[in-house]
Amino acid sequence: MANELLLKVNDLTVIFDGVKVLDDVSFEIKKEEVLAVIGPNGSGKSVLLKTLIGITKQTSGTIEWAPEIRIGYLPQRFQVDKYLPMTVKEFLELKPDPKESINTVLKEINLDKTILNEAMAHLSGGQLQKILLVWAIIDKPHILLFDEPTENIDVVGQESVYKLLHHLQDLHNIALIIVSHDLHVVYRYANHVLCLNQKMLCYGEPHKTLTNEHLAELYGDHAFFHHHHYDV
Repeated sequence: MANELLLKVNDLTVIFDGVKVLDDVSFEIKKEEVLAVIGPNGSGKSVLLKTLIGITKQTSGTIEWAPEIRIGYLPQRFQVDKYLPMTVKEFLELKPDPKESINTVLKEINLDKTILNEAMAHLSGGQLQKILLVWAIIDKPHILLFDEPTENIDVVGQESVYKLLHHLQDLHNIALIIVSHDLHVVYRYANHVLCLNQKMLCYGEPHKTLTNEHLAELYGDHAFFHHHHYDV
């Protein structure tokens, strides 16, 4: 990690059944940076994350990770069967070769260790999200990919999730790639923003890159209000 560059993506294209889901996407991320990925539903944001970690196969282009990098990934949806007879402790102990103790990470995420005795199937959306975060952090990742971190969390809890991610970033010196619809979060936390709608529409520092024209191209004319509201 000596050169600080964790990931470099050049001309990435993904095609499903003859349809370009991602077209000519290029960006990079360095140590401790935050990259926000934005775009309308169906724009390829989740596909991008899955392609970066090899779940989805790229059609062309290059993905270059730093040597020996440890990557954490939290999917947009993680379904737990309601009849699954597994506690949180049993789930977390499935992690091979953890770099941190479970209790240490629980404390960092402000979870009481009594949650270890809870059934995975009985966790709320917010609790499950935090347990998945514990699962990722016990690996001591250099970078964390988080797909829609607040999708299953009520409005009151959304800001606390981003504050928690920011806290973990400072604590562990990790980089973040976050898929988000919240422009307030992008302006507040991200060093760079990547705008997707199948192809890359913009990439750069949020306040310089998220022009009215780019937002209108992404979301339509109603984006103008949000841009003026958050650009402070």
